[in-house]
Amino acid sequence: MLLNQGIAMLSITAPIMGRSDTVHPVLLWDERNVVLVDTGFPRQIEQLQAAMNSFGIDPDQLNQIIITHQDIDHIGNLQDLVEGSTQRIEVSAHRMEKPYIQGDKRLLRFTDEAIAGLDLLPDHVPESFRKGLKALMLHPPRAAIDRIITDGERLPWCGGIVVVDTPGHTPGHVSLYHEPSRTLIAGDALVVRDGRLSGPDPDTSLDQATAQASIAKLSAFDIESVICYHGGIIRGNVIERLAELASESA
Repeated sequence: MLLNQGIAMLSITAPIMGRSDTVHPVLLWDERNVVLVDTGFPRQIEQLQAAMNSFGIDPDQLNQIIITHQDIDHIGNLQDLVEGSTQRIEVSAHRMEKPYIQGDKRLLRFTDEAIAGLDLLPDHVPESFRKGLKALMLHPPRAAIDRIITDGERLPWCGGIVVVDTPGHTPGHVSLYHEPSRTLIAGDALVVRDGRLSGPDPDTSLDQATAQASIAKLSAFDIESVICYHGGIIRGNVIERLAELASESA
């Protein structure tokens, strides 16, 4: 979906545990830079590149990737994009997420307990899926982080992108505010649930209290649209709704 000139929401779908799930990376571009925020599920690079092409962007033009946090549905195609590019891609993330994205540490959700739990999946789950998922959990995609981004930093690409620390879902989760389009790229700091902008998912946030408290920072921006990685785009009365959500966490 094209939001404005130079910013589009992508929709990347993959089969997850017997159902289809869709996530929403964001593509931004100007005369000099093509920026991708998050990269979708693993093994979906062809779908991701086709989505870029649909907006007239050649994937070989991509020169910046921003990762909001370490989760596998956000870094899934990162390694393939970086290694398969004909030009250098600069990868940016928060310092607390860096060792996980680079593969220096195991992703926080991929604990020994989580890996052992694969043996408890329902009988209808194919053995090939279990083995594939275990291999992915032990050896997820990885890429070097070239640039550490910090709270309040204004990235000079595509008219200006402001970094907002929104920890809680993971320790170094960030959201991004695209100034020209007044768009908040929320990552997993917010979700769309039943067509309504909602707070962070308590089932997936590693520190729900901190994730809730992070909403107050978002309500300080002049936001026209919010793109949630899970749920897509929300427009209309966004500022009022963010104030409501922030008050719930106070």
